[in-house]
Amino acid sequence: MKNTALFEKHVALGAKMVPFAGYNMPVQYEGVNIEHETVRNGVGVFDVSHMGEFVLRGPNALALIQKFSSNDASVLFDGKAQYSCMPNGKGGIVDDLIIYRVNENEYFIVVNASNIEKDWNWIAGMNDLGVEMENLSDDYSLLAIQGPKAAEAMQSLTDVNLSEMVYYTFSHGKFAGVENVMISATGYTGSGGFEIYVKNKDINQVWDKVFEAGASFGIKPIGLAARDTLRLEMGFCLYGNDIDDTTSPLEAGLGWITKFTKDFTDSEFLKKQKEEGVKRKLVAFEMVDRGIPRHDYPIQDAQGKVIGKVTSGTMSPSMKVGIGLGYVTTDHAALDSEIFIEIREKGVKAKVVKLPFYKKN
Repeated sequence: MKNTALFEKHVALGAKMVPFAGYNMPVQYEGVNIEHETVRNGVGVFDVSHMGEFVLRGPNALALIQKFSSNDASVLFDGKAQYSCMPNGKGGIVDDLIIYRVNENEYFIVVNASNIEKDWNWIAGMNDLGVEMENLSDDYSLLAIQGPKAAEAMQSLTDVNLSEMVYYTFSHGKFAGVENVMISATGYTGSGGFEIYVKNKDINQVWDKVFEAGASFGIKPIGLAARDTLRLEMGFCLYGNDIDDTTSPLEAGLGWITKFTKDFTDSEFLKKQKEEGVKRKLVAFEMVDRGIPRHDYPIQDAQGKVIGKVTSGTMSPSMKVGIGLGYVTTDHAALDSEIFIEIREKGVKAKVVKLPFYKKN
């Protein structure tokens, strides 16, 4: 198991450490619900240094991205980021990722921790364009500083105007005494905030200064368990649960990042799938009767016939009700459709709802 550069900090803070994507990661400190509420209402910090970072450089960098990415990266400008996925040539998804345009000849790409090697090999296998590729995954740490108070709490640490940063834009600047830090107005919680990319050698200094600056705002360290409940309340997909090598972007409700204005891996297949219609869809559902849905629980219709399965599920800390995502046959995917989650061999009633589950007041 690998450790992030902040491993000793987590242990000293009493974090419960678990193996995740090949790393020892903090799953929780005080408890999932407390940490979840901290991010929804204030500001919290996640160590997500296990994520992968690649750089693509050269005059053909964009052309390579356009080949492997379902979204259209030609609309990006310097300082703009984009969510996308990489179709796998068989109707599934290699991974989802974020693409950052540094300049017209340089792109920074962030991928999931469990897929670093797979993604690198996939992109390298398509690189017949002479694009320079660099894998920075082992050299960089990543902090996600999330919550409605993040900008105010962190402003004293940087000359970048955080309150004016637009969602899915980024900037390079001095942060916590470190030069040329990448500050990105992105995150996986739906409560606003920033992701800070820092070299490993500087991350302990940055961590300490972040907690000093945020002390009066009630800043707390947050574990991966709350990261999961926060992203699920927003309906954000998790690779390996809601999307994988067997799910198409259209089935997963990712048509908005699947742009047929260009050719890319699987574009013809996906175009045809869009025209013909998918046979199953990823839906969001809320429990009507008491019960907590979990990954892989079967989903049934009113007659008890299995029509799909749960991909993500939890008891929502914000709404105090069971919520989940799952694939169902298209005839059960309409809003307000009644479905049943099989919990302990019993069908428990739920209904299909619109995302996000959590609505800001």
